Amino acid sequence: MDTKELWDKCLTEIELNISKANFSTWFKNTSIIKEESGVIHLGVPNEFVKDWLYNKFHKLILKTLINNNSEIRGVEYFINKQDPKKLKELSKNDNPSISPINLNNELPLNDLYINKDDNLNPRYNFNSFIVGPFNELAYAVSQAIIANPGQNYNPFFVYGGTGLGKTHMIQAIGNTIKTKYPNKKIYYVSLEKFAIDYINSIQNKNPNAFKEKYRKYDVFIMDDIQFISKMDKTQEELFHLFNTLYENNKQIIFSSDKHPNFIQGLEERLQSRFASGMTVQIVEPDYESRIAIIKAKFSNTNCIFEPEVVSYLAESLNGNIRELEGSLNTVIYQSQLKNKSLSLSEVKSLIKNNIKPKKNVAVKDIVKVVAEQYGIPEDSVYEKTRRKEIVKARQVAMYILREDFNISYPLIGQKMGNRDHTTVIHSHLKIKEDLKTDPSLLQEIEKIRVMLK
Repeated sequence: MDTKELWDKCLTEIELNISKANFSTWFKNTSIIKEESGVIHLGVPNEFVKDWLYNKFHKLILKTLINNNSEIRGVEYFINKQDPKKLKELSKNDNPSISPINLNNELPLNDLYINKDDNLNPRYNFNSFIVGPFNELAYAVSQAIIANPGQNYNPFFVYGGTGLGKTHMIQAIGNTIKTKYPNKKIYYVSLEKFAIDYINSIQNKNPNAFKEKYRKYDVFIMDDIQFISKMDKTQEELFHLFNTLYENNKQIIFSSDKHPNFIQGLEERLQSRFASGMTVQIVEPDYESRIAIIKAKFSNTNCIFEPEVVSYLAESLNGNIRELEGSLNTVIYQSQLKNKSLSLSEVKSLIKNNIKPKKNVAVKDIVKVVAEQYGIPEDSVYEKTRRKEIVKARQVAMYILREDFNISYPLIGQKMGNRDHTTVIHSHLKIKEDLKTDPSLLQEIEKIRVMLK
């Protein structure tokens, strides 16, 4: 079938998998420009649609294309040429500090090209990676690994919620090692793809080919390992692969949405191996980190916003990085469309539906969970005592109340035994600093957060 028939067929399937509103908004005026060496060049109407399709629907698009043509191995997005009259209208710029939407700016050919030999996407690199308190330990470990692959922090297990940059980080490690050590063989794979390859090797009665393929790499990177819980045979194969690579000083990197101790159905022998190296959590970015992410995003688009707008966005959009960037794309697009900086009221109106409602929480419930975690009486957290274990529990409770629920310092102090707000500020900052160097504290707080859900 030709490219038009292929895309029409894919659009029919995509429409069945997403809402009508999403389909009409994002897939209208899209078409396949050409197919080249298994890579589809997909034409889109503008920069904003290009970003949105890649960030939100790329996996669905690629999967649908492959289902209809097994020879396809990648998708790249290009902005279609537009009518010159429309472009002229958009070029009327009332504010020279804002660039109009560039409808003719094509995506560089290699920007989204995924190398079939290593599965790495070049767009994931450390040049575009924001480092903050929420991920700086993981970043430091990644740099140590790059300096000496297979020797420092092996295996490296990074975990955290969705959209926090885990995939970006582990692929950036692979891409950096690839550049620094051209002779090293690197391979990135999702758990799902690994399992499919293994099943296919069994069905084709060629398990040795599978073993030879995966055991030849110097750096092995596996994403989304949490889905292995019910795959007994895949777990066994991964166990043997792990041993082979580890014994030969090959670097092993895993990512997951949870700590290996909390992956249900994971064999104890694999659990112990995952935990034998360096296990690091990436949490949601704090306020300062969100400020940095927002400023970096705006700087790449020539958009200028008042500090109060940046501050409001950082305060309000306190979810994961992927959700934050989605909201920022909306703000940037609207600013470019109007060819002017948006006021605070305009931004508030624009993202009001993106802001998650604050959780209802009772301080006593937080204290109860924290007390259980540290094995102390609940009432002791409120007492004026300097016993080390109670002080730590109290500081953790204050940190969670402030960090996760954004309760004011004075109110926290009032609820925690009528303490001065400066005491709460000190406790919050103390835990924040300790988290940078104490992985066990990270795990303790993660356990508390899980119990609070």
